[in-house]
Amino acid sequence: MPNRTAVSPAVKKDRVLLIDDHPIVRQGLALLIDREQDLAVCGEADGAHTGLHAVATLKPDLVVLDLSLSGPDGLDVLKEIRLNSGSLPVLILSMHDESIYAERALRAGANGYIMKQEATEKVLVAIRRILAGEVYLSERLTNAMLQQVVHGNAGARNSPILSLTDRELEIFRLIGEGHSTRRIADELHLSVKTIESHQAHIKEKLALKNARELVQHAIEWTVSLGGGY
Repeated sequence: MPNRTAVSPAVKKDRVLLIDDHPIVRQGLALLIDREQDLAVCGEADGAHTGLHAVATLKPDLVVLDLSLSGPDGLDVLKEIRLNSGSLPVLILSMHDESIYAERALRAGANGYIMKQEATEKVLVAIRRILAGEVYLSERLTNAMLQQVVHGNAGARNSPILSLTDRELEIFRLIGEGHSTRRIADELHLSVKTIESHQAHIKEKLALKNARELVQHAIEWTVSLGGGY
């Protein structure tokens, strides 16, 4: 009787696009994902514009997206993906505090949110759950959101930071990272007048008297987040 070698069918790999402006982070994620039998990194991008181009040309099955990008941030990229690529699954992987950014990301269309401090195996768990059609959130955030449902939002939104719009929060973060009004305008492709208008709204919402207090408050907040990256 002739020997027969069993040939296993080729495993279809889900293709993952990485959008993060830190090469070391991208390299680590790529190594983590590419060693899995059912996953493969199909491309990498370091910014909003290159990321959106990669989404359009590579047609990935899932995007892992950082919130802190040069120029337009990850929330802007996420909104563009939803506008142009419909239901493409997106996992937010960020250093930003999930208590402030996760709900915003979910409202903008994210399928999951995970902090970079989480164990690496949780990134794989999050990717697979999202590819299976589920939403991925940390236990801490899930419990916090359930508490809001049970007890209402009172007490869950004590920070005036949460009253800022996505654009105002983006500008507030950039101020805290030391960017001038002109540089912020250039990075976001907006006029200086528009940025100044947003700054005025931020000062009003946070009860800040002048530009100096705005800068100081923004720096203190950004430092408290560990630099925002």
